[in-house]
Amino acid sequence: MSTLSAHGAPATGREVPCPTVTCVFAVTDTPPRDEAVSLTPGHDGGGPLRVLAAGPLHLIVQDVPAAAFGEEALAERLNRPEELERCARAHHRGVETAASAGPVVPLPMATLYLDDHNAVRAVAARAASLRTLLDRLRHRTEWAVKVHGPGIARASGAAGDGPADGRSYLRRVSERRRTEREERERALARAHAVDRELRRYAVAATRHRPQSEQLTGRSVPQLLNAAYLVDDGRRAEFVGAVGELARDAHRSAVEVTLSGPWIPYSFARSDAAERDAHEEVGA
Repeated sequence: MSTLSAHGAPATGREVPCPTVTCVFAVTDTPPRDEAVSLTPGHDGGGPLRVLAAGPLHLIVQDVPAAAFGEEALAERLNRPEELERCARAHHRGVETAASAGPVVPLPMATLYLDDHNAVRAVAARAASLRTLLDRLRHRTEWAVKVHGPGIARASGAAGDGPADGRSYLRRVSERRRTEREERERALARAHAVDRELRRYAVAATRHRPQSEQLTGRSVPQLLNAAYLVDDGRRAEFVGAVGELARDAHRSAVEVTLSGPWIPYSFARSDAAERDAHEEVGA
């Protein structure tokens, strides 16, 4: 067995290639140009991105070091926020490049196979459902709409309240809580109305879990965190509808915000794809 030098090269001086695995970013039926793919930065330490044919489908893949992407090493890296962000950005770059020429099915981050043959075989087994998904996503994009409710005033007890006025104080506290609850219920009703209206312009919609105030960096609650799959031909209608809803909601201190268009991550999963997307290295 060869021994390694301090720089990782065998003591004999011969360079032994590092074992790699195949990381798959996305599947498409309209592959981008090879040159555009190869110029997209992938995961650190890996080779250039490339297009891998799988029958009528095409994969955007990268050879990545097996040691850095083994189960334990990868789990340890993704537990560090800066590494998680770095991997997520690399994954999105690969998906974005795949989407530059047509519809794309993004695969979960760090979808890994032992080699190209295993990657192609796994995709071929799901070819029918993947082609159905691609047809569903063609000429459609995702739009994100968030609704934030009004901040609730947290008034403290009135100065001068004392034991003799305890009953009056408790009554005011109860009234304030009831008012807060009614305000929140009205805001939630407004958010649900926004969602119902926007579904009229979309071919599909989904609600994500509302983000915490710590995550949004805002001091008001998030009441709706929704995504809509919209035909590109109805883009102007959808954006206009959001604008009108935002103006109406503002009068009741509810804020409606729109972002997009995005690659339709929220709509690029079938039940079968969800079950099969996480093949482990070594399977």
